Order: sequence, then structure tokens, then C-alpha cells
Amino acid sequence: MDDAPRTVRLAGALVSLQGLAGLVFVIALLVGGVSGPGTNVYGEAGYFAVLTAGVLACGIGLLLGKRGARSPTVVVQILLGGVAWYATGPSGQPEYGLPLAAFCGVVLYLVFNAAGRAWSLGITEGEMSEDQ
Repeated sequence: MDDAPRTVRLAGALVSLQGLAGLVFVIALLVGGVSGPGTNVYGEAGYFAVLTAGVLACGIGLLLGKRGARSPTVVVQILLGGVAWYATGPSGQPEYGLPLAAFCGVVLYLVFNAAGRAWSLGITEGEMSEDQ
């Protein structure tokens, strides 16, 4: 197992929370979802279950110190940043969009700080210099 810095593991915990929120959403769809004309609650729940599984895999991967989980995590945060923008602006619901944007920003900071970048490149603390 790679020795990931604390910031990367914290990012993994936060991304895992996002995945758990997705799981709650999927369960809510299945329990309270009503199919109307032209909709399929099971198909929608299945779609979001697949997305949720990917987000959970990223979070668990970062918690376990897997470097391969970093790039998909960045993609997820950028996509959720777009969702946050849409919720804040066009949808007129900043009470949802702004906290989500801040959450995504924190995760991106945690994986892109100096320790996270060095870890992703496989650089040990002794190999890092001040001018890099």
C-alpha cells in the first residue's frame, strides 16, 4: 500500500461522503420514486447507482493510497463544480450550489497541494526540493 499523505486520505474521506450521499439518493429514488409517463425510476436509479459506485471507488481508492484514484476524483469534482454553478446561477438555489462548490474546492485543494502532487508523482519527501 502506498503511503499517501494525510491530505489525500482526507480527500478520500470527503469523496467517500459524496458517494454515500449518492447512495442515499439512489435509495430515495427507489423508495419514494413515482414513475410517470415517459419515466423509469428503476432505470434512473440504476444510472445513479453506477455513478455512485464510481465515486465511492474513487474515495476508497484515495483512502487506501491508490494513485490511480486521483485523476477520476478530479474529474468528478470538476463535474460537480458544474452542477454547483448551475444550482447557484440558472436554478437560483445558491443554498445548495455554494456549499457544493466549496466542498469540491476543498477536495481539489487536498489532491493538488504540494504533498498530494508529490505523492501522485511518486516523489518522496527527501527528494522534494524548495525550488520545485
